[in-house]
Amino acid sequence: MIHITFPDNRIKPFEAAPTGLDVAKSISEGFAGNCVAMTLNGALKDLSHVITEDAAVSFITVKDAEGLDILRHSSAHVMAEAVLNIYKDAKLTIGPVVEDGFYYDIDMAPISEEDFGPIEAEMARIINAKAGFERKVVSKAEAMAIFQDNPFKLELIRDLPEKEEISLYQNGQFIDLCRGPHIPHTGMIKGFKLLKISGAYWRADQAREQLQRLYGISFFDKKALNQYIHLIEEAKKRDHRKLGTRLDLFSFHDEAAGMPFFHAKGIEIWNALLDYWRDVHKTAGYVETKTPVMLNRKLWEQSGHWENYRENMYTSVIDEEEYAIKPMNCPGGMLLYKTKSYSYRDLPLRAGEIGLVHRHELSGALSGLFRVRAFHQDDAHIFMTADQIEDEVLGVLKLAKTVYSRFGLDFHLELSTRPKKSIGSDAQWEEATNGLKAALAAYGKVSGKDYAINEGDGAFYGPKIDIHIKDALGRTWQCGTVQLDMSLPERFDLSYKGQDNEKHRPIMIHRVIYGSLERFFGILVEHFAGKFPLWLAPVQVALLPINQDLLAHAEAVKAELETYKIRCEVDKKNETLKKKIRDAQLDYVPLIITLGEKEKETGTLSVRTLDGKVRMGITMEEFVKPVLHHIKERTLDEAVF
Repeated sequence: MIHITFPDNRIKPFEAAPTGLDVAKSISEGFAGNCVAMTLNGALKDLSHVITEDAAVSFITVKDAEGLDILRHSSAHVMAEAVLNIYKDAKLTIGPVVEDGFYYDIDMAPISEEDFGPIEAEMARIINAKAGFERKVVSKAEAMAIFQDNPFKLELIRDLPEKEEISLYQNGQFIDLCRGPHIPHTGMIKGFKLLKISGAYWRADQAREQLQRLYGISFFDKKALNQYIHLIEEAKKRDHRKLGTRLDLFSFHDEAAGMPFFHAKGIEIWNALLDYWRDVHKTAGYVETKTPVMLNRKLWEQSGHWENYRENMYTSVIDEEEYAIKPMNCPGGMLLYKTKSYSYRDLPLRAGEIGLVHRHELSGALSGLFRVRAFHQDDAHIFMTADQIEDEVLGVLKLAKTVYSRFGLDFHLELSTRPKKSIGSDAQWEEATNGLKAALAAYGKVSGKDYAINEGDGAFYGPKIDIHIKDALGRTWQCGTVQLDMSLPERFDLSYKGQDNEKHRPIMIHRVIYGSLERFFGILVEHFAGKFPLWLAPVQVALLPINQDLLAHAEAVKAELETYKIRCEVDKKNETLKKKIRDAQLDYVPLIITLGEKEKETGTLSVRTLDGKVRMGITMEEFVKPVLHHIKERTLDEAVF
């Protein structure tokens, strides 16, 4: 007799050893049809797994996020099988699930999106066959024999520890190395689509083979796929790379791959973002600092970056001494702290920096402003006593809410814990992690926000809170972080004099709100679809004289508006007024002023907004007052008048 305990502590006996599917069917056939996999005593298992002893069982269904991951993992197998059926010489490497779909890296001749049709058709055939996924456990020798014609799989097998179980999954004629679990059969994949193809290096090593990385997406129903495709199409319209070019905001050049060039209009937005950052941080009790871009190797060895981050750093030799361009701002912040002596009365000390950092990213990973090699971080380092941890972390989270709300962005929180590669003692990590948990619990009480735990994804020097913002399309982006660090203050021998008149070690927070300014800029371009609110718009007012004779008058109006620091441009083209209005609308200028003879004679303005509303006969005072109010308040409200 096998006894199964369900999540509600109900226990059900089975005379014969049941499979997970048998247990699910004992609840109901309808429920079983929606089950994807199960957890057996906390371990993920296929529904076909036979339960041979008393166990606690819970089910993963089509409604669970974990269920969707399993579906997409199975879809990667289907995609790989389809590719092998069409491209006989292709060699498979690895095919994981990623945040938004799945991919498979394949050694094959380059293909393009034009080749997707036949692959998708073959995937549909495999899916319609409703083949089950059968798990097999084999020895290392057996696995080597099965994949003898695939050098990539052989390398993976050779790298496995001798005692590690090797499992394979077979569906139809296709077999692959895999830990599982998988969906019961391919027919559960109701909606799928290939998304893109890109290059990748085997094991991310540029010295190794170049592969084709084929991306796809899948869902349990066709409606979800259609919604996703609609989202993709909307995202294409908002693509910051296209809008950045069309709106003359920024560009990229081969002479500095992965390092953006900001144009005059882009700099207007950039400066507006920085002005806001400085205002809100000054109010929150921060001072602003600046540290050098290049520092010597000794510093990076002291900080631990040379050992833990060397492969991502740009280096140079100056006066026979090795230097590195900073990938992070924190070591410079340590040196700044050490220039003075501090008492407990001076803490917390909050120091912010808009620091230019460089990180070597693989060329295939570069993506507009979202993944670059040179970027500015709005870093801040908070030095504090142990009993100030909760209040300071709370202060950062509240500041993040203030900033993101200014742009109409919501967010959720994740606590990332100690990674495998780290510095510092177990005691330091435990104290730091518990400090962040306490602050998150306190923030949850005042905000109603819960948090998720992201195991093993902390920084190498401390645990962190990751802040994921949500844009207008519902997409999430990891921007802000709050990292608690007890290691760097020790490595740099930082101290303060306590109430007992003895030396104590400060605890430090690393934090960013924008994150990378470049990336945040790109997110805002897509979030607003290029239609920036008035305070952010690179050109706030377009002045359109109805003929060339009124150019001088338009320039005079521009000069007057600029005395109020309102950003404006005169359209000097010898075009029709209709064409000028259309051009200004395509450039998403929030306020369009048309100037004719009547406006010149009466000293008034005819104002058009992007929603098509027109107000005529407005005086300069009537125009400027609400415009300046909107700019000063940095409001998102489009209704200026």
